[in-house]
Amino acid sequence: MAEEKDIEIKTEDKNVKASKMQKGRKSIAYLQKLKDEGTPIVQMCPANRDQYFTMAAEMAGCDICRLTVPAENTAMSIANAPWWIRTVRAAAKIIHINFYMQTPTFASKEKALEYGSLYMAEGADSLLPMGVNNETLKYMTDNHLVVFGHVGALSGWQTSRHGGYKRLGQTAEDAMKVFRMAYEYQENGMMAMTIELTPIEVTNAIAKKLRVPVISIAAGGAADGCEMVDFDTFNMMPHLASHAKVYGDFFKWAAGAYSAWANDVRTGVYPEDKHGFHMDERELDKFLNAIEKI
Repeated sequence: MAEEKDIEIKTEDKNVKASKMQKGRKSIAYLQKLKDEGTPIVQMCPANRDQYFTMAAEMAGCDICRLTVPAENTAMSIANAPWWIRTVRAAAKIIHINFYMQTPTFASKEKALEYGSLYMAEGADSLLPMGVNNETLKYMTDNHLVVFGHVGALSGWQTSRHGGYKRLGQTAEDAMKVFRMAYEYQENGMMAMTIELTPIEVTNAIAKKLRVPVISIAAGGAADGCEMVDFDTFNMMPHLASHAKVYGDFFKWAAGAYSAWANDVRTGVYPEDKHGFHMDERELDKFLNAIEKI
């Protein structure tokens, strides 16, 4: 029998991952810890902007990305979801990805478990089934899915029920409807939620009353943290919404960069010699002689 050789294996050579989790990733437990400590939670939504916006948000220390899928219709969004989650997760390994589920993916509790488990396996940290019923929610959470949902104004196709994207909870009765939904969600296993378009006082009162983190979206109140969509953050909308605050002007910056580059091309400043490389002189002579004969 051949004698075994003593081979040295260095630590850096062991490039094997035994878990899908990334050390330091902002899990739902991390978000709960922030609420319990009274530390405001920061949530962004790239809203069909690419993975580099999420990467930049992670670099800036933002906590949550509410992730949707670029698509022209619901069917395409569902088909592209696993790929898009993987794409954004590869770019941003730490930020908490709260993935928006299309309604057909939780049309039954079985579908909710099927799609939800797929999305979490692909890299989502939590799931956002907008307007989910309590039975389906409980089935999801009983089967260990992390649901980070939504109350207040439902910002998908469901807005037609209220006559459009409108402010809610402006009377005591309507405010209690929002609270009851939020409370029932919590009791059926929802581990965090966003609250949208409710009065400042209602937003803060519900966040204070619930055990789980409550993130304000266009709801004025500080709650346990706030979300702003990148279209607003970077002044990409034709008109600024009342809840929005601009922190950068994307089109001005991007158009300025393109303009400077285009001017360099048109005036001959770009490319310079250093932006390319040269052919061997003997091979160049052969090439030029050959091309002249054509």
